[in-house]
Amino acid sequence: MELRELRSFCAAAKLLSISKAAEQLGIGQPTMTTHVKKLEEELGIQLFDRVKRPIQLTLAGARLAELASPLLDGIENLVTMTAQAEAQGPIRIAATHEIIAYSLVHVLKVFVSQHPHVLIRMHAASPPDVLRIVEEGDADFGIVPGSHRRANLDFQGLFPYERVLITPPCHPLLDKPLSSIDQIAEWPLVLLRPGSSTRTLLEDAFHRRGLVYEVAMELDSLETIKRCVALGLGVSAGPRLAIVPRDHEELGIISLATLLPLEQAGIVTLKGRAIPAPARDFIDLVSEMLVGPARALPE
Repeated sequence: MELRELRSFCAAAKLLSISKAAEQLGIGQPTMTTHVKKLEEELGIQLFDRVKRPIQLTLAGARLAELASPLLDGIENLVTMTAQAEAQGPIRIAATHEIIAYSLVHVLKVFVSQHPHVLIRMHAASPPDVLRIVEEGDADFGIVPGSHRRANLDFQGLFPYERVLITPPCHPLLDKPLSSIDQIAEWPLVLLRPGSSTRTLLEDAFHRRGLVYEVAMELDSLETIKRCVALGLGVSAGPRLAIVPRDHEELGIISLATLLPLEQAGIVTLKGRAIPAPARDFIDLVSEMLVGPARALPE
């Protein structure tokens, strides 16, 4: 017994007309007749008295209609409620702190205005943890710098992920071209905690050169780091996307594109995993708003 056969029978039982039921369901009358006959064959009973016009339900047919109609209504409601549940989320996103704070918040503002009833769950983590979260199925997608890739994850590039040196205003490093990583190692460093992508690249560069360096402060926020650097507590490094216009008034900013790898930030998804419709809509909006040059979007 197939659901389509029951649906055809219940429509015909309600309208007492094969042709009207076929029209209501948007199928041909021969198909409707076939559905009803197959149901009768499977049950071994006659459901309609076809001698009378309009056709009439037999006693067995009336009983089946009484039992099947609520069942079909429940299935239709189940389909509708399931679709509504998917449409309302949640959308589960994992991304680095910097990408969330300086890029995704602007996408979120637009998305929420377009989809006010969709629940969004955002998980801020280091790049390796973002990949792990996506791999374990705890996020629909992640956004990370492009050097962090794995064979079981698909990657969709978004924008260049350039690093910059952040110094106090009028710092000696601003007086001459920055030609070597050695020049940075000479100064106290104010950095994010271990595991952040920029810190990892910077320290790897120091280690390759055998340099001794001092981490004077470890903090959880790039905004706090920028405040500390502006006060002369050390120098730092971070992604260019974290630099907003007012930073140029309070800080010295030097590109590290020739000293640290220029990566590409992008979206990672688990290969073969179905992405819910709301998450696909969010990914489309991210692609629309963030593809291109790296920058902090207007506040």
